[in-house]
Amino acid sequence: MIYSDFHFHSTHSGDGEASMVEMIERGIELGLRILCFTEHMDFDYDPQCDVNFLLNTEDYWKEFLHYREVYKDRIDLRFGVELGLQPHLAEGHEKYLKEYPFDFVIGSSHLVHGIDPYYPKFFQDRTENDCYFEYFESILENIDAFQGFDVYGHIDYIVRYYPSRKENYSFREYGDIIDEILKKIIFIGKGIEVNTGGFKYKLDHPNPHEDILKRYKELGGEIITVGSDAHTTEYLGYEFSRTCEILKDAGFRYYTVFKDRKSEFLKL
Repeated sequence: MIYSDFHFHSTHSGDGEASMVEMIERGIELGLRILCFTEHMDFDYDPQCDVNFLLNTEDYWKEFLHYREVYKDRIDLRFGVELGLQPHLAEGHEKYLKEYPFDFVIGSSHLVHGIDPYYPKFFQDRTENDCYFEYFESILENIDAFQGFDVYGHIDYIVRYYPSRKENYSFREYGDIIDEILKKIIFIGKGIEVNTGGFKYKLDHPNPHEDILKRYKELGGEIITVGSDAHTTEYLGYEFSRTCEILKDAGFRYYTVFKDRKSEFLKL
């Protein structure tokens, strides 16, 4: 079983809908042993978006410290962040991560050359193939520019939002560039996450797809965290039993948690 959620958001994130207390209490109710908050920090986000993804990290840190003490005998709380990566932000990200004692850092691609695939405008007047390739190419650009993350988040996040979604998406179509991404991540000693948000978006797979998880394992990848990407209590720990079996089928016997930016492997 999986007893930790290493990707979720409270109201400290611009799109979070549940308080820290609500998330913590739900985690305890679910029998989770470790919760790592990973609030959004997206510098230079799409100015057309009406959500503020700049994290007030000082307020977040202070509230986290309070609840870590309050709940210390009931659940292990950890302090994380999800950085929205763009190559020109690398120096700023390095500086930012030195300012607070994070336990865990997710690096994610939310913008592709300044545009979030969440919005239909990214896909307008373009083929599905071109959109997916640009997205995966942007991941390579981000990794080349910045290696200060612990895991790369929801590698095929874009699939959630393309109009046809899962119908035309396959690992084989993009296997070469995905291989390059996975090899780079492994080479620099980092990991990936399996993000169960894909199930919330009515896909029949997590992000990344099971085929990518299998390929990551074949290439020698071992570091893999599990996160729900929940923004409400309803989706905390979402489909973790199903995900446990997916990881086992992919060849994994352990999943990863982080504390003080150091990895620990727990048996599935």
